[in-house]
Amino acid sequence: MGTENPGRPNPFIGSPFAAAPPPTATPFSASGPMVGSEASGSRPPAQPPQNTMLSMSSGSVARTQASGFRPNNPPTRFNGPSVTSSSTAYVPPTSGPPFQRYPTPQFPSVHQAPPSQAPPIGQPPFQPPAGQLPSPASFHLQPQVPVAPMGSPPSRLNSPQLSSDSSAFASRMNFQPSFPHMDSSYSAARATLQPSLPGYVKQANAISQASPLTPFQAQQGGYAAPTPPPPPPPSFLTQQGGFAQPPPVGTPFGLHSRDQIQHPGSAPPIGGIQGLAEDFSSLSLGSVPGSIDSGLDPKALPRPLDGDVEPNSLGDSYPMNCNPRYLRLTTSAVPSSQSLLSRWHFPLGAVVCPLAEAPDGEEVPVINFVSTGIIRCRRCRTYVNPYVTFTDSGRKWCCNICALLNEVPGDYFAQLDATGRRIDLDQRPELTKGSVEFVAPTEYMVRPPMPPLYFFLIDVSVSAVRSGMIEVVAQTIKSCLDELPGYPRTQVGFITFDSTIHFYNMKSSLTQPQMMVVSDLDDIFVPLPDDLRVNLSESRSVVEAFLDSLPSMFQENVNVESALGPAVKATFMIMSQLGGKLMIFQNTLPSLGVGRLKLRGDDPRVYGTDKEHALRIPEDLFYKNMAAECTKYQIGVNVYTFSDKYTDIASLGALAKYSGGQIYHYPSFQSATHGEKLRHELARDLTRETAWEAVMRIRCGKGVRFTSYHGNFMLRSTDLLALPAVDCDKAYGAQLSLEETLLTSKTVYFQVVLLYTASCGERRIRIHTAAVPVVADLGEMYRHADTGAIVSLFARLAIEKSLSYKLEDARSSVQLRIVKTLREYRNLYAMQHRLGGRMIYPEPLKFLPLYGLALCKSAALRGGYADVQLDDRCAAGFTMMALPVKKMLKLLYPSLVRVDEYLLKPSAQANGFENIMKRLPLTIESLDSRGLYVYDDGFRFVVWFGRMFSPDAALNLLGQDAAVEFSKLLHFEAVIDLLLSSVLTRLLSLCNLVRQGEQPREGYLLLTNLVEDQIGGVSGYSDWMVQIHRQVQQSA
Repeated sequence: MGTENPGRPNPFIGSPFAAAPPPTATPFSASGPMVGSEASGSRPPAQPPQNTMLSMSSGSVARTQASGFRPNNPPTRFNGPSVTSSSTAYVPPTSGPPFQRYPTPQFPSVHQAPPSQAPPIGQPPFQPPAGQLPSPASFHLQPQVPVAPMGSPPSRLNSPQLSSDSSAFASRMNFQPSFPHMDSSYSAARATLQPSLPGYVKQANAISQASPLTPFQAQQGGYAAPTPPPPPPPSFLTQQGGFAQPPPVGTPFGLHSRDQIQHPGSAPPIGGIQGLAEDFSSLSLGSVPGSIDSGLDPKALPRPLDGDVEPNSLGDSYPMNCNPRYLRLTTSAVPSSQSLLSRWHFPLGAVVCPLAEAPDGEEVPVINFVSTGIIRCRRCRTYVNPYVTFTDSGRKWCCNICALLNEVPGDYFAQLDATGRRIDLDQRPELTKGSVEFVAPTEYMVRPPMPPLYFFLIDVSVSAVRSGMIEVVAQTIKSCLDELPGYPRTQVGFITFDSTIHFYNMKSSLTQPQMMVVSDLDDIFVPLPDDLRVNLSESRSVVEAFLDSLPSMFQENVNVESALGPAVKATFMIMSQLGGKLMIFQNTLPSLGVGRLKLRGDDPRVYGTDKEHALRIPEDLFYKNMAAECTKYQIGVNVYTFSDKYTDIASLGALAKYSGGQIYHYPSFQSATHGEKLRHELARDLTRETAWEAVMRIRCGKGVRFTSYHGNFMLRSTDLLALPAVDCDKAYGAQLSLEETLLTSKTVYFQVVLLYTASCGERRIRIHTAAVPVVADLGEMYRHADTGAIVSLFARLAIEKSLSYKLEDARSSVQLRIVKTLREYRNLYAMQHRLGGRMIYPEPLKFLPLYGLALCKSAALRGGYADVQLDDRCAAGFTMMALPVKKMLKLLYPSLVRVDEYLLKPSAQANGFENIMKRLPLTIESLDSRGLYVYDDGFRFVVWFGRMFSPDAALNLLGQDAAVEFSKLLHFEAVIDLLLSSVLTRLLSLCNLVRQGEQPREGYLLLTNLVEDQIGGVSGYSDWMVQIHRQVQQSA
C-alpha cells in the first residue's frame, strides 16, 4: 500500500550526484565521490608558512586536512592518544566500519594532483551514507579516517602568484601542479578509506569504534613534509579560498543511505559538505603601499551582460515546482530558526507575478472539475497539488501544507499501484504540474462574471490639444478596437473634461454620439447612466465616429482649467455597477472642484530635511479614498500623465497604486517626439490579457507566514490582496517571517492562488505551487539566493522608505544591507582562510553590489532637488513598485549594444541579429565615436551616434534627413534591402536619436544612465566596490 504520491521524487531521497568516470587530466577534472586522502584539491608548497596554521580549541584536532598541509610541529593539545610526527607512511586500520560499498575510481599513474576534496565546479556536493555519519545529536563530531600506505610526498609545487587584477584567480582552473609517481599501494588502499566531514571539529573520544590517532588522521590526506627553506608567501589560499570548509551553522539538509546516493538529482544538493572553491567568488582589492590605487581591475568586475537568469537550483530536486517567472523567492532555502534568520540580512520573501506569460512552448493547463468539485483541504483550504500524498489505497490524501488527512471524493478516486502512484496520474495535470488553472463553480462567485469594460477619461484642456495627445490617444484606441479582449461582451465608455465634464451617449440606435455637458462640479450627476457605457460590438459605428471627431472637436479649445476630481467621481458613478478598467489621460494640474491640487516642491530648501518626504506622498487624500472606493467596486485605474509642468503625480498616482493599476508618465509630451511610445504602451495596455475582479492569497506551510506585501494593490484582509484588474506586467513583493523559534519540518510549501474572471467570462482559479527545503546552514541560504528577487524587494522597500524618510536614508539602507550581508558571509570563512585584501561574495550574488548601485542611481532614489524632477521621481517609484523581476533588472541595468558593425554587413540576418549582439558595460568607455549604439531599458530606446559615424552609413540606415539632423525621431526609409529594413524597424520604432555631444539630450537620455560611471558626485562601480569592501573589513 503506497503512502505517497509517486508522481514526484521524494525531496528527501537520493543523492545529488552519481558515480562518474575517473579523472584524466587536471586536478579539477574529477567527477566522482572522493574520500580519504583524495580530499586535497591540489598539493600546496611542501613547507607552508607558519601563519597558515589554524588555531585549535581544547579537545579538538586542528583542521589542516582540507589544504593538505602538514605542520612541522604537530599540535599536542588532544584528548585522544598521543601523536608522533616522524612517520611518513601509515598502515591500514584495525577497526572501523568497512567502506567496500563505495566505487573506487582508478587513478592513472601519472604526475597529477589527487582530485579535490570539494566536488568539481558545477557538481553537487558529496554527502556520505547515513550509516557512516554520527548521530544528529553529535553531528559536529567527525569520524576518524583509517590510515593506508601511500607514496612519498611531492618535493615541490609551483604556486601561481596573486595578481592585482585577479587574473590568477580567474585562471585557477588551468593550474596544474606536478606530482611524483604514486605508489601502487595507494589505489588499492583507497577502497578502505573512511570519508571525513570537512568543516566539523572532530574529537577523539566521540566515536567508540575509532582507532588511535595517527599523523595522517590529524591531517586527513596530508603528508609529512620535509623542511626546505620557506618559499615566498603563497597566494593559493587567498585566491582559491584555501580549499578548507566553512564552519557550518548546523546540520546539513539530510542524511542519505547508499541506495539514495545511487539516484542523482532526486534530493536537494544541500548540506554542509561542499568544496570551498564553489562556495564563493572573490575580487583582488589589495592596493600598493603608498598608492591611492585600489588595485581593482574594472574589467574583472562582475556584470550581468547576459541579462536576468532565472534560478533553477531546485529544478532537479523539486521538478514539479512552478516556473520561477511566477514565484521567485529571495532564497530557495528557508532558515530553520529565528537565530539563523537574524544573520540573513536580506529580506526573506518572494516576488509573485501570477499572470506572467508562460514559457515558450508551454501553457498553463485549464481543468474543469465538473463532477467532483474542486479538491481542497477542509482545514487550511489548500488546493490539491503535486505535493499532496495519497494513502489508504487512494481513499485519502494528506495535505502538504497542514498535514491533514482528507477524504477523496468518489468521482476523484483512483487506485494506487505497487509504488504508491495513482494509476491515473498521467491524466491529472493538477498532480504533476506546478501551475494549473481550475474553472471555478458558482460557489466561487458573488455575482455573474463581469464583461470587460474599458472606460476612457480624457483631458481636453488647451495644453492637451496643443501637445497632440488627444489625436494620438483617439487613433490608438480606434486601431485596437478589434483586439480588445472579451469580444463580443466587451463594453466601452468615454468622458472628456476641462472646466466642465462632457458625457457621451453612444446608444447603438444613434448614428452620431450625443454630447451632454455638466458644469456643476460641486453636485455631480450622471445623465442617461445606462447609455454612457455600451457594448462595443453593438455600437461599433458610433464609437468609431466619436473617435474620428474627437481631435477636431476641441481643436479650438482655450480652456486651461482641469476638473479631474469631479470627472473621476462621475466616472465612478457610471462604472460602479459593473467594474472594469478606468484609463485617465491627464495633461495639467487639477485646478477645479474636489481633488484640486496646488503647486509644491519648488522650494529647494526642503530637500535634505525631515520635511522632504512629504513631497512624495499625496497632499490630498481624495485620490487615495477614491482608489479605495474603486477597488471595492472592482475598478482598476491606469493614469497617463503628459504635462511639461508640475502635476503632482504623488497625489494622482494614489489612484493607480491602491486600485492595482499603473502610472505612465510622458514629461513634456509632444506627439512628434513621444507619439510612438504612447501608441505602443497604450496598445499593449488595451490588448494584453487581463484578469478582472481578482483577489490573490499566498498560503505557506506550518511555521512561516507572509507578514507584509509591497506593490500596487489594496489589502482587503491580513493576507488577501484585492486586484480589480491584473495582467502579466504586474508583480507583487511579499516578506516572510518565522512563526516558530525552530522549524521542525524539512520542507516548506508555498501556494499562490489568484481567483479572477477571465475575459471570456469564466471564473477561474490560477494556482502556483512550489516546495523549498529548510536548512540550518547560512551558507546554504547564500548558495540558493536569487539576486533578481532580492533586488526587486530591495527596490520596493527602498522606495517605500523614501516616502517616510530622506532620499539619503533610503539609499543608505540599500548599501547597509549589502555591507552587513557580505560581512556575515566573510565571517563564515575568516577562520579558515587568509582572505587578506580580497573581497569575497557568494557566486549567486555576484551582481548584487552593481544592482544596488544602479538602484541608488535610479530616478526614484538618486540625487536631490536638482537631479530629478519631482514628478519624474514619483512616477519612477510607482512604476518600479509594479515591475516583474526581469523588467526591474533591465530597468536598473539596461542593455547597451553596438549595432553598426552588424547592420552594415550585407549578410545581416534578422534571426541571427539578436544572437550576435554583445551587451557592453554601462560606462562611457564603451562608446566609440565611430559607432552606432542602442540603449534599451525596457521602456525606451536611445540610439547614439558618434561624432565620427559615417554620414553615408547614417543616410543608408536612417533615411535622407538623418544625415543632417540626428536629434529628430525619423520614420526612416530603408535603402539597403527589405531584410535590413525589418531589423531597423524593430529597433528604432520607439527610439530617441542622440548625437555625441548634443546637450542636454545626450546627458539626460544616456549619460546619466551609465551607472558604472561617476556622475554628479555619486560613486562609480569601482569606487562603490572599494567603499563596500572597506566597510565590510571594518567590523569583519
